[in-house]
Amino acid sequence: MAIIRLTKEFSFEAAHALDGYDGPCREIHGHSYKLFVTVKGRPSAAESDPKCGMVMDFGVLKRIVGDEIVGRFDHALVLQATADNRVLRELLARQFDHVVEVDYRPTCENMLDDFARRIAGRLPQDVELCALRLHETATSYAEWLAEEN
Repeated sequence: MAIIRLTKEFSFEAAHALDGYDGPCREIHGHSYKLFVTVKGRPSAAESDPKCGMVMDFGVLKRIVGDEIVGRFDHALVLQATADNRVLRELLARQFDHVVEVDYRPTCENMLDDFARRIAGRLPQDVELCALRLHETATSYAEWLAEEN
């Protein structure tokens, strides 16, 4: 059986600030993110398998990405946890329910690296994460490719 790639699109809204950046994105601002997740594998050939003919159930992929990415980041304020912004993060966390602290500057590129680790660790045994594409805007995106990582 041939190797087949599946892609599912997800969307979420999130705000972030790029602490230490030398441009306007240093300020808190938001994006309507679109995430494209591509996996690959061989479709099941076992007639007794309810997933016969499938690489992976799209519903399972939706659940994984929902748990690991969308549920965590949707309508969140994403900030890098640093000693310099500790007081600010504590204040924001008292006021708002969905402040996500990460150990990296939350650029599109760094978020993709984080997302790849989270998703790959949850995929079924014979399914591989192939690619991620994260759009920050309609015309700007970053890509993560397994063959290069």
